[in-house]
Amino acid sequence: MKLKTLFTLILSILLISNIIGHPPHDHDHDGLHHWEKPSKDPDRIILTFNGNPATSRAVTWRTDNTIKNAVAQIAEATVNSKFVDDAERLTAKTEEFDLGQYKGNKSLIVHYHSVVFDQLKPNTLYVYRVGDGKEHWSEWIQFRTAKNEYAPTQFVYFGDAQNDVLEHWSRVIRQAYQTAPNASFVVHAGDLINKAHQDQEWAEWYKAGGFIHSQWTAVPVVGNHEFRSLAKNEPKQLSIQWRPQFTLPVEESLSKELHETVYTIDYQDVRIIVLNSNDKLEEQTKYIEDQLKDCTAKWKIITCHHSVFAPAKGRNFQYARDHWKPLLDKYNVDLVLNGHDHTYARGHVPVRTTKKSTDLQTVYVTSVSGPKQYELDTEQMKTYKKDGYELDKSGEQTQFYQVITIEENELTYVAYTVLGDEYDRMVISKDFKSGKKKLKQ
Repeated sequence: MKLKTLFTLILSILLISNIIGHPPHDHDHDGLHHWEKPSKDPDRIILTFNGNPATSRAVTWRTDNTIKNAVAQIAEATVNSKFVDDAERLTAKTEEFDLGQYKGNKSLIVHYHSVVFDQLKPNTLYVYRVGDGKEHWSEWIQFRTAKNEYAPTQFVYFGDAQNDVLEHWSRVIRQAYQTAPNASFVVHAGDLINKAHQDQEWAEWYKAGGFIHSQWTAVPVVGNHEFRSLAKNEPKQLSIQWRPQFTLPVEESLSKELHETVYTIDYQDVRIIVLNSNDKLEEQTKYIEDQLKDCTAKWKIITCHHSVFAPAKGRNFQYARDHWKPLLDKYNVDLVLNGHDHTYARGHVPVRTTKKSTDLQTVYVTSVSGPKQYELDTEQMKTYKKDGYELDKSGEQTQFYQVITIEENELTYVAYTVLGDEYDRMVISKDFKSGKKKLKQ
């Protein structure tokens, strides 16, 4: 064989080998950051509540569509790595998801996987990981189950992240983690991103929080920016990523459209009611009363995106003041956490009496964690006096996060700036027998 012919044959073999060993580049990945691209390795890992927080937790994650049989492992944490010998293996529920439903995304098919860990022990530190059961695993991640009984707890609350999430919200969630690393859960009060279906923005949200999302249990609240049309002249709809990426409680008594956007969590004698303030408000009015009328929880907290007492110009959630607030008064709700208005306001409604009363009904908070900021409408805030509302503290042009601590008969609320500096503080003290409350600030 001539040398030239031999060289050509060898070159051909190498080229064929290269093609077989390395499939053609997936051009659907063009223009994506490496942290946006799905792969065999788990990404976008997030914990949520699903079931009793003392005995269960849900985890959801994403891979490319080659991972068809995903699993999770869980064990009680130990001081060394020997827990792996006792780790329980659970088969994940896998959902195929087409990013290309929205023209602003790359036309990619990805897989979302989810597992609900149940029959866990209360007040126990667990360690878990997710993957394909073979070579592609996440790291081991820890979380603690709730206690069955009333006990001290702490959680974090964020108003809208929404815009420039990776660039400007990342330092907020990371500073919050430094302030309250042992928080039991975190409330994201709507508008987590700006364009509901834009996967690049969801990728930013997950990257901004990093491992925090997989360690702090999330309580996501749907905002108006989680709704958008898929195409021109079509009606707005819930983010196509919402249900695949969050494994949340389903309230079967509610319309299907409200599933996984309206739900209730009972955490150590604290009832947290999550509402969807975008749609079907009348149906949720009945739901609120159903969740409150026989509630024996020591603390009652409600969160929805739109502010009951809007502090920004041009904002007004009249329905909530007319129909929801009377129920909050009637059933002695302690705290309402809102977003939407891209500014800060904390106020309260005192118990109505013929004399000036120091007794408290409900504290209302609006806050913002992202860079988009609005101006306060001080004149509008004055009009809320007819509803009994008194403004206690306000702020603007500041990114905030809030840490709420519940212990014995006190709920302590502290708002911090992104610099980690305390900006606002109040304490609700409560007589559990009578339900009477005092506000200290």
